[in-house]
Amino acid sequence: MVPKKSSKLGVAFPKISTATRVSQDVDIPLPPSPRGLNEVLSLDKDTPDNHVPRDPRLIRLTGVHPFNVEAPLTDLFNDGFLTSSELFYVRNHGPVPQVLDYEIPTWELSIEGLVEHPIVLSFEQILQQFDQITAPVTLVCAGNRRKEQNEVRKSKGFSWGAAGVSTSLFTGPMMADIIRQAKPLRKARYVCMEGADKLPNGHYGTSVKLNWVMDPNRGIMLAHKMNGEPLHPDHGRPLRAVIPGQIGGRSVKWLKKLIVTEFPSDNWYHINDNRVLPTMVTPELASKDPTWWHDERYAIYDLSVNSAAVYPQHNEELRITSPAAKYTARGYAYGGGGRRITRVEVSLDNGKSWRLANIEYPEDKYRNFDGQLYGGRVDIYWRETCFCWCQWSLDISVLDLEASDAILVRAMDEAMNIQPRDMYWSVLGMMNNPWFRITITKNNGVLRFEHPTQLSLISGGWMDRVKKEGGDLTNGYWGRRSSGEAPSEPAIVEEIDMRAKGLCNSIDIEGLRKHGNPESPWFVVNGEVYDGTRFLEGHPGGAQSIISAAATDVSGEFLAIHSETAKAMMSDYHIGTLDEASLAILNKEPHQELRSEPREIFLEPRSWAKAKLSEKSTVSNDTRIFSFALDHEQQTFGLPTGQHIMLKVHDSSANKDSIIRAYTPVSQTYRKGSVDLLVKIYYSTPSIAGGKMTMALDQLAIGSSVEFKGPIGKFEYLGRGNVSINDKKRSVRSFRMICGGSGITPIFQVLRAVIQDSSDPTTCVVLDGNRTEEDILCKDELDTFAATASSKCSIIHTLTNGSSSWSGQRGRISQRLLKEYVSPVESCMVLICGRKAMEQSAHKILLQLGWDESDLVFF
Repeated sequence: MVPKKSSKLGVAFPKISTATRVSQDVDIPLPPSPRGLNEVLSLDKDTPDNHVPRDPRLIRLTGVHPFNVEAPLTDLFNDGFLTSSELFYVRNHGPVPQVLDYEIPTWELSIEGLVEHPIVLSFEQILQQFDQITAPVTLVCAGNRRKEQNEVRKSKGFSWGAAGVSTSLFTGPMMADIIRQAKPLRKARYVCMEGADKLPNGHYGTSVKLNWVMDPNRGIMLAHKMNGEPLHPDHGRPLRAVIPGQIGGRSVKWLKKLIVTEFPSDNWYHINDNRVLPTMVTPELASKDPTWWHDERYAIYDLSVNSAAVYPQHNEELRITSPAAKYTARGYAYGGGGRRITRVEVSLDNGKSWRLANIEYPEDKYRNFDGQLYGGRVDIYWRETCFCWCQWSLDISVLDLEASDAILVRAMDEAMNIQPRDMYWSVLGMMNNPWFRITITKNNGVLRFEHPTQLSLISGGWMDRVKKEGGDLTNGYWGRRSSGEAPSEPAIVEEIDMRAKGLCNSIDIEGLRKHGNPESPWFVVNGEVYDGTRFLEGHPGGAQSIISAAATDVSGEFLAIHSETAKAMMSDYHIGTLDEASLAILNKEPHQELRSEPREIFLEPRSWAKAKLSEKSTVSNDTRIFSFALDHEQQTFGLPTGQHIMLKVHDSSANKDSIIRAYTPVSQTYRKGSVDLLVKIYYSTPSIAGGKMTMALDQLAIGSSVEFKGPIGKFEYLGRGNVSINDKKRSVRSFRMICGGSGITPIFQVLRAVIQDSSDPTTCVVLDGNRTEEDILCKDELDTFAATASSKCSIIHTLTNGSSSWSGQRGRISQRLLKEYVSPVESCMVLICGRKAMEQSAHKILLQLGWDESDLVFF
């Protein structure tokens, strides 16, 4: 036990603020004045955190709950060396434990495991029986700057910007003093920590080496104050660990246990979080082989050297008014393991040459301070370690900026660790620290600056732009082709011959037109004629999609939407070749134009109708709602519930005239004047081509025209349990709905029709599979249905990469889940929509469970 030098601290917690008790004349940085957060934000009132007041400026990175946030980068930097507790970043895995004022003095911390004298200390004892220290420490989330990795390829972590870093004055005892009182045994090697936050996989816990804890140069402590104020609930009220120089995930909040052990922690969160796996390990491989996570070599402790530029700000514009003018670039840098940042360098010529920036070390001012601060002794004068960020600045000629296309920043620490040029991508997206790059574009004497990414789900930044332009972010040139480099040659894809072997049958235009009817529809693809009669019953898109094509040339849309498997089947339906004269006549026939008089219904099954993009709304970082204006405000779209439309968009990125895909709108079927499509954007990665249609839609400007045709689909929900499949009616009492990703949209249409009709007795169970919480589409609407119509509707979500706070089902849509939620029921129909692999797997399992093929509908 270390005797205290003052008589008694007391437990004036949490009402009394001591932040104003330090003279403003002292030559040390003092924290910003606290704002005194007292109100719970409306966003949090319906969550388990409804007792936690928060600053509305914080940017939420994982939706409303759990609370994972960073401040706007400029606000964070402008706070100064010390970050106000209101803007300090927050990483919570689940609900914040509620600790009431009267409970704090008796809050208990146990020290157990390989110790001679296991002890339990109350909060009051920790304050009264141990020497209290106050020290500045920078904490950094291991995911800081992760969004840059997610732009290259989606990692298993959410998108932190460059503000997952904050600095505070922490007050409390050294952890070594407390551990020493329990007397560790000879074979003890680690200190495991455990918090009070209750999570799906147990309490959050991790470990650090015992000899680090006992080394005073490491500065490892417990804290009950930040910036002189009692800990805010988000930051561990009433007690937390503070592990300087290491990733924030080691500084356990709401601390309840210190367990001395021979081996590293076996806590789920220690094993499955805060690791940098080798870059060649894919998310799929890491999920299949858990041994990667148990290899302690890949666990992260010390922070890596890192830096960022704050000024120029993103989208900041600088007008060139004087050739002699200078601009001051500014930002931050930090190192790990107590190593001092010794240089920050800036390049304006893509790294060919570098300029040395000025560095300020506010932390050093505390080394010269002798006395008490916020109830703790400032005792770092003798330490050689540096545990805080530093601020850098550099004056740059405006003419030099004009001559450059980017500002590059890198830092180096005293061990000569330096930020790499290129990114080291890994499964969890942690420890991202390549050179920080801000691009410069010029327009009429104005320089515009662009940061790599924007916060959370906000699109923007040069990485987002380059990616959308088809650039390779990993080519070593930040997505640009080097001088003289030719575009890469597209891979040659061998076309499938859809003709019947040995068939030489010529068909004329009159013969084709005789079969322009629903009974025996013939259609043309690439000059060849096909008979769709035998496929009317089994076509996945329903009979209408074939009937609408009767006696027409559908080459464009057929080739655009059908898979190689479908094309290989076409030889069975090939009946001949349209002669050249007839093909010329068919191609000269004008496409049906919009009638001069206003139409009541927009859609037409045999011709394309144009609509203009009127609004584009961001749902998440890769999901948008596209709203299209119809011909007039009183026009209905004309799509029956459960059916789809064909969408044609001009492909500006290729030589092809258009891209055609099938979609199901999410807007109400009775809405007039407009229609909404919910679309998940599939961007290109270095190894996987993106979705042509989704990327083309994402690049559409407001006012651009697209074309619709329909309805198509074999299924229609008529209401009150009545359905139609290929015009054959039947009744059901319930639906089982299986979907994944954007496959929710046709399911959602039917589910909404059931829920919104109070006289509809049909019940529904929805099994929705996704990767992460962010990927769940229409979640708010689904939750509302489940809450307001619980007797009619059950929603089950399952995630393959759910966060630690996820309390729902985990894993793919498997036999276990299908057996539990989709076992055969009398008078029930199963509706299925998702990726091909999911549909095929579900199909096989459902038949094994005893479902009849006629009860399964694949959209």
